[in-house]
Amino acid sequence: MSRTRLVALDVDGTLMSYDGVISDDVRAAVREVVAAGVHVVLATGRGAHSAVPVARDLGLTDGWVVCSNGAVTARLDPDGDAGGFELTDVVTFDPGPALRAIAMEIPDALYAVEDLGVGFKVSEPFPPGEISGEITVVGFDELLVTPATRVVIRSPGSSPEEFHAIVERVGLHEVQYAVGWTAWLDLTPGGVSKASALETVRRRLGVEPFATAAIGDGGNDLEMLAWAARGVAMGHARDEVRAAADEVTGTIDDDGAVQILRSLL
Repeated sequence: MSRTRLVALDVDGTLMSYDGVISDDVRAAVREVVAAGVHVVLATGRGAHSAVPVARDLGLTDGWVVCSNGAVTARLDPDGDAGGFELTDVVTFDPGPALRAIAMEIPDALYAVEDLGVGFKVSEPFPPGEISGEITVVGFDELLVTPATRVVIRSPGSSPEEFHAIVERVGLHEVQYAVGWTAWLDLTPGGVSKASALETVRRRLGVEPFATAAIGDGGNDLEMLAWAARGVAMGHARDEVRAAADEVTGTIDDDGAVQILRSLL
């Protein structure tokens, strides 16, 4: 019998395909793990407004969701009045220096600052489907002074390689960042990651460190995979993500998370 009592699950590319589909097998496996008494905690770059509906879709009605790459933790509350969740931990940073530095290098970049629990404030509309929730277009100067849990910088005209080179040249020392599969940059408060938020959740739940597991596929999952006693990378993850894990499962197309979840039973 598995000794795992807490499993942290990335969403996009781990439980959900890149076209937004969660399979019936994934839903069933999550329900089985919950029924077995294991705490299932979603840990995602999504904001709470976007992560909580995924939790509901998976049948999770109580417990914790780590959002915004660890800057926000929400407690599921089906009886609450605020969309079925309560924000319990919020860490912000001043996005001004990073935004100004990137703007000097990429004048036509798109910027979004998370509007906590609601959506995003953006400098201009993003390509359809790339960010979710209520989208409010505001002036760049307003974004500079808005305390942020998460900032997204998107450069539609740049390749990922060009974008990464610019980020490295600028040197964003006071925030954590993860460059995505496209010319996309996520900024979160310094010292904050999925792992730091999960450690707080683990202590609240009284779970021993050896009884933790995590599954993920992205650069923003590296700390989480190292934090977990059993860190599992999806089979389609990049080399550095698979190298950070204790084991590798199938790809998202194979529903690789299902095999790991059922191994916890």
